[in-house]
Amino acid sequence: MITEKAAGANTTYKQDAQSEKPIRSVVKAISWRVVGTIDTFVVSYFVLGNDQWREAIAISGVDFITKMILYFAHERVWNKIKWGR
Repeated sequence: MITEKAAGANTTYKQDAQSEKPIRSVVKAISWRVVGTIDTFVVSYFVLGNDQWREAIAISGVDFITKMILYFAHERVWNKIKWGR
Protein backbone atom coordinates (compact mmCIF):
# COMPACT_ATOMS: atom_id res chain seq x y z
CA MET A 1 0.00 0.00 0.00
CA ILE A 2 1.33 3.45 -0.94
CA THR A 3 0.99 6.14 1.67
CA GLU A 4 0.11 9.70 0.74
CA LYS A 5 3.60 10.83 1.64
CA ALA A 6 5.19 8.11 -0.49
CA ALA A 7 2.93 9.04 -3.39
CA GLY A 8 4.18 12.63 -3.27
CA ALA A 9 0.92 14.12 -1.99
CA ASN A 10 2.75 16.25 0.57
CA THR A 11 5.26 17.81 -1.82
CA THR A 12 4.76 21.25 -3.29
CA TYR A 13 5.09 21.98 -6.99
CA LYS A 14 8.35 23.84 -6.35
CA GLN A 15 9.83 20.88 -4.45
CA ASP A 16 8.74 18.46 -7.14
CA ALA A 17 10.05 20.63 -9.98
CA GLN A 18 13.41 20.90 -8.24
CA SER A 19 13.68 17.12 -7.97
CA GLU A 20 13.80 16.83 -11.78
CA LYS A 21 17.03 18.63 -12.61
CA PRO A 22 17.98 19.49 -16.21
CA ILE A 23 20.82 16.95 -16.15
CA ARG A 24 18.25 14.21 -15.45
CA SER A 25 16.35 15.32 -18.55
CA VAL A 26 19.59 15.18 -20.57
CA VAL A 27 20.37 11.63 -19.40
CA LYS A 28 16.79 10.53 -20.08
CA ALA A 29 16.95 12.10 -23.54
CA ILE A 30 20.20 10.31 -24.38
CA SER A 31 19.05 6.92 -23.10
CA TRP A 32 15.74 7.15 -24.95
CA ARG A 33 17.44 8.30 -28.14
CA VAL A 34 19.82 5.33 -28.08
CA VAL A 35 16.78 3.05 -28.09
CA GLY A 36 15.04 5.17 -30.75
CA THR A 37 18.15 5.37 -32.93
CA ILE A 38 18.56 1.61 -32.96
CA ASP A 39 14.94 1.35 -34.08
CA THR A 40 15.43 4.03 -36.76
CA PHE A 41 18.55 2.28 -38.07
CA VAL A 42 16.83 -1.11 -38.29
CA VAL A 43 13.76 0.33 -40.03
CA SER A 44 15.88 2.44 -42.42
CA TYR A 45 18.13 -0.52 -43.21
CA PHE A 46 15.23 -2.73 -44.21
CA VAL A 47 13.29 -0.03 -46.06
CA LEU A 48 16.33 1.14 -48.05
CA GLY A 49 17.68 -2.35 -48.68
CA ASN A 50 20.51 -4.46 -47.30
CA ASP A 51 23.24 -2.69 -49.27
CA GLN A 52 22.23 0.79 -48.01
CA TRP A 53 23.65 0.59 -44.46
CA ARG A 54 25.60 3.87 -44.82
CA GLU A 55 22.40 5.75 -45.61
CA ALA A 56 20.67 4.05 -42.68
CA ILE A 57 23.49 5.23 -40.39
CA ALA A 58 23.19 8.80 -41.75
CA ILE A 59 19.43 8.85 -41.19
CA SER A 60 19.88 7.44 -37.67
CA GLY A 61 22.57 10.00 -36.82
CA VAL A 62 20.50 13.01 -37.82
CA ASP A 63 17.46 11.51 -36.11
CA PHE A 64 19.47 10.98 -32.89
CA ILE A 65 20.54 14.63 -32.63
CA THR A 66 17.28 16.33 -33.63
CA LYS A 67 15.00 14.16 -31.51
CA MET A 68 17.25 14.38 -28.46
CA ILE A 69 17.07 18.18 -28.61
CA LEU A 70 13.30 18.09 -29.09
CA TYR A 71 12.86 15.59 -26.23
CA PHE A 72 14.93 17.72 -23.85
CA ALA A 73 12.90 20.84 -24.69
CA HIS A 74 9.65 18.86 -24.32
CA GLU A 75 10.70 17.55 -20.89
CA ARG A 76 11.65 21.01 -19.62
CA VAL A 77 8.34 22.52 -20.78
CA TRP A 78 6.33 19.74 -19.11
CA ASN A 79 8.37 20.16 -15.95
CA LYS A 80 6.96 23.72 -15.68
CA ILE A 81 3.33 22.61 -16.12
CA LYS A 82 1.49 22.07 -12.82
CA TRP A 83 -1.39 20.06 -14.36
CA GLY A 84 -1.56 16.47 -13.09
CA ARG A 85 0.89 16.88 -10.24
